Amino acid sequence: MRFVTFEKSDGNIRSGVLLDSDLVIDMHEATNGKLPGNMIEYLEYSESNLKRTEGLLQLSLGDRGVYAQNEIRLLAPLPHPKSFRDFYAFEQHVKSARENRGLKMIPEWYQIPVFYFSNHLAIMGPEDKIMKPIDCDWLDYELEVACIIGKQGRNITAEEAEDYVFGYCILNDWSARDLQRKEMKVGLGPAKGKDFATSIGPWIVTKDEMAPFRSGKGFDINMKARINGILLSEGNMKDIYYSFGEMIERASAGVTLYPGEMIGSGTVGTGCILELGTEVHRWLQPGDVVELEIDKLGVLKNPIIETR
Repeated sequence: MRFVTFEKSDGNIRSGVLLDSDLVIDMHEATNGKLPGNMIEYLEYSESNLKRTEGLLQLSLGDRGVYAQNEIRLLAPLPHPKSFRDFYAFEQHVKSARENRGLKMIPEWYQIPVFYFSNHLAIMGPEDKIMKPIDCDWLDYELEVACIIGKQGRNITAEEAEDYVFGYCILNDWSARDLQRKEMKVGLGPAKGKDFATSIGPWIVTKDEMAPFRSGKGFDINMKARINGILLSEGNMKDIYYSFGEMIERASAGVTLYPGEMIGSGTVGTGCILELGTEVHRWLQPGDVVELEIDKLGVLKNPIIETR
């Protein structure tokens, strides 16, 4: 199933299921309030709610709570995740990004999957405008996959982690590289280089639909990024060094994970301007449109605008 959050013509914001027929089901309306109207509440009891949702998949246009996709506006599928940890799990990206800064690979990266906390209150969705941060001249995109937690757990092993996953979506970890570079020299961060926006969407695909694409520690799904229609980045998630299971094991060590938390994979190889180099493409500017496309997960598109 593909889960979305959307705005209806009356201004109400609801969560629901997107069907292959381009119909959207408002789960709350279609069940007369028996299913929650937002994804955070839905994820609190995701296992039982999924079973109830299966009964809605046969609905058609004209049934209660069913809308044509062109009647609604898609928002970030999980507009307010409880937290956002972003990992650094693709070896090619780490090596290339460090080489471009004159840095060697560090052995500790191969010992533990590392992450940072980003701003879970600055989540953007498909077609949302990304405002270029103040004093930023090196604005960058990052092509990633996000994992959504659907079950509470603590000290979860990598082998059992799949039981705690609800689904996956595209993630763009926008980066102000000049701000990031300066603050990282202090030995703490990233912070202001990252906290202005993170885009996710256009939908969350449940883990059962991703299972047939499992390959190695990831999924055999192509990942692409375009700026103004020009293909810049191309990779595959199966090349990931640390699995989401290993990331969840690290994140949950001595800590309770809750439904509605979000975990990012880190950037796929070639998945940002920092790695490609400005000789391939300049830093992003207002007027640019960035599209991230990942097999099964759709296309996430955002325009860049001036600071207001």
